[in-house]
Amino acid sequence: MKKHIIATVAVSAFIVSCTQSTSKTEKIENPDGSVTTTTTTESRTGFVDTAKVDKIKSDVKSTVSKTGETINEAGKDIKTEANKVGKDLKSGAQEVGKDVKSTAAKGAQKVEDAAKKLKEDLK
Repeated sequence: MKKHIIATVAVSAFIVSCTQSTSKTEKIENPDGSVTTTTTTESRTGFVDTAKVDKIKSDVKSTVSKTGETINEAGKDIKTEANKVGKDLKSGAQEVGKDVKSTAAKGAQKVEDAAKKLKEDLK
């Protein structure tokens, strides 16, 4: 177990010590005659290329963004279709309601007529 821990520490130290750094120094002369010096330092390890990682991250972000837009469009389409179906159901229910009312009215009229006829027959 100790050998594994020591080996892990040694590998970690090796990875940390294998860094490359690049420094860029730029001198810019201002309009008033003064000089501004800017130094930019880039560090990277020999095992991981940050440019590739950044490109992959960018690709993943764009893919997720496109997928999100597709999902939003699908959601809008579903909402539109659901509204259409809801309107169709509402109009269908109104028609059924009207049919039931007219049928009930006709049935009630027939019952009243039959009751009047029965009353007259009983006299």
